[in-house]
Amino acid sequence: MDARHDDAELKKELDATLHARRDLGEEYDAALVDSFLEKVEQRLDGAVDRGVRRRLAEQQMVAARGARSPRSADSWGERFGFGIVSLVLAIPLSAIGGGVGGRPGLLIAWIGIVGVNAVQAFRLSPDFFRRRRPGRDSDWED
Repeated sequence: MDARHDDAELKKELDATLHARRDLGEEYDAALVDSFLEKVEQRLDGAVDRGVRRRLAEQQMVAARGARSPRSADSWGERFGFGIVSLVLAIPLSAIGGGVGGRPGLLIAWIGIVGVNAVQAFRLSPDFFRRRRPGRDSDWED
């Protein structure tokens, strides 16, 4: 079912509930409201269940394709953003390190910048830093 169909069905239910209220009177208000809210809750539960099943299926597809995780597709954007932020912050860090400590201060600042980027790169793709031994036919072997 699509969202428009669900909305139309829910509108029909609301119209029927309001019509029943007019016919039955105010003494049945609580029962009619409870009944309508139960139908809304069932629709919401169904929508949530469909969403959870869809996400679970997507995760299973990613796992079946051998991807590291659902986030691995986003790692390029994360790397790019981290690199840009790192370069932007390198300017004031270089100025402070060079101004306060001279060349040693500048060197320490850049060692820190490179270190933080190396840790981030290793976190996003630990396999990149793994040495490959000659004669290995597959990446799956240890």
